[in-house]
Amino acid sequence: MSDKTIILEVAEGYAVITLNRPDKLNSFNDAMHGELREVVAHCEADHGIRAVLLTGAGRGFCAGQDLGDRNIADGPLPDLGEALERNYNPMVRRLRAMPKPVVCAVNGVAAGAGANLALACDIVLAARSASFIQAFCKIGLIPDAGGTYALPRLVGHARAMALSMLGDKLTAEQAAQWGLIWRVMDDAELIPEATRLCAHLATQPTFALGLMKKALNASLDHNLDQQLEVERNLQRSAGQSEDFREGVAAFLEKRPAKFKGR
Repeated sequence: MSDKTIILEVAEGYAVITLNRPDKLNSFNDAMHGELREVVAHCEADHGIRAVLLTGAGRGFCAGQDLGDRNIADGPLPDLGEALERNYNPMVRRLRAMPKPVVCAVNGVAAGAGANLALACDIVLAARSASFIQAFCKIGLIPDAGGTYALPRLVGHARAMALSMLGDKLTAEQAAQWGLIWRVMDDAELIPEATRLCAHLATQPTFALGLMKKALNASLDHNLDQQLEVERNLQRSAGQSEDFREGVAAFLEKRPAKFKGR
């Protein structure tokens, strides 16, 4: 077992990032935050990586922040706002803004900030045994890492409020039915299916996929006229890409397109 808290593996056109503190259900400590920042920055900058898969080692995806890493019983209480600004908030922003697809394979429990880290990804797959828990209410906190933003937009206000205030476990099947995630599958199929998905995305028009992310994320806070302007501007950029030229040529020549991601 690697002593690194984050494992990065690069395959043909895509990368796999594995949270690697399985004995702690991959909960975050300072070292893990730092290593995740490094590998995500690498994946973003490497043009040979055209899709990213995020998953966890062992029986859990991520249990959020490692509370054992913060002994507050007798000492001063920490500034959790500063901790969010240093660690979780930049990571959520980076995943959402990354100009290439980010797939999350939730292989077990996703709790607290771990659940919301998954929701910051573009396509979320979950094992049938996985679950999602907004556990913050159990320790006197509010959902963070983008949870109060993502939840009402994905499942609606009423469900978001109940999930946050009650901290109930949401099964993978229920998460898929409510639209919180894309798909649920048998445990043994999760990683093979997630890697197949990333391998496919790595052959697609990466530049356009990045623009899709930008457009869909912008739509959450726009009215129709504003969003039509976004579409116009981004489509103008997409129409100047090599992939657009190749896509049209392939269509006219009745052959599969060979996108380069540019």
